[in-house]
Amino acid sequence: MSFKVQDYYFKKAKKENFLARSIYKLEEIDLKYGIIKKGENVLDLGYHPGSWMQYTSKKVGEEGSVVGIDIRPLNKKLLPIKNIRIFEMDIFDVDDLSMLGVDKPFDTVVSDMAPNTTGVRSVDQARSLNLIEQVFYHLPVFLKDGGNFVIKVFDGHEAQVFLKSQKHRFKEFHFLKPKSTRSVSKEFFAIGKGFIKDEE
Repeated sequence: MSFKVQDYYFKKAKKENFLARSIYKLEEIDLKYGIIKKGENVLDLGYHPGSWMQYTSKKVGEEGSVVGIDIRPLNKKLLPIKNIRIFEMDIFDVDDLSMLGVDKPFDTVVSDMAPNTTGVRSVDQARSLNLIEQVFYHLPVFLKDGGNFVIKVFDGHEAQVFLKSQKHRFKEFHFLKPKSTRSVSKEFFAIGKGFIKDEE
């Protein structure tokens, strides 16, 4: 099946030498909410194939850095980019930031992760929500106080309920379905600004 929006953004990504059309989702989110700034350190959870890494590495510039984690093999096309590091590991095995070569939480955490889909909506929504819950659980390890956060969500009632329960953890909390998202897609993005770390 062909989607006009997919054709347009797919061709645009190819023309502009990005690894995937998902670059334009992050670009729209960043332009609207100012998530990523020059000189920041950014963590990309489930970075593969790497278009978000390409975008963030340019945005943070030489003074910043981007770390990407994915369970899939390293995408060697990213290796020439000087201000990034990529790791082949399960993000939920990271319990200490020294495992990623850093000594303090990141300014921004982004996640375009999705589970292996089955085509059964209820199953895919449940798998997506499980990923999201785990990411939120690990946020205090990854994200600094006052930091920003973007995560992909497969829409569903349980996901909406969970996200509403997490709003208090940020000074601002927004939802957005970027223009480059296919019309038939049930995905959207949750955007948190100003992370409020739980008091110990």
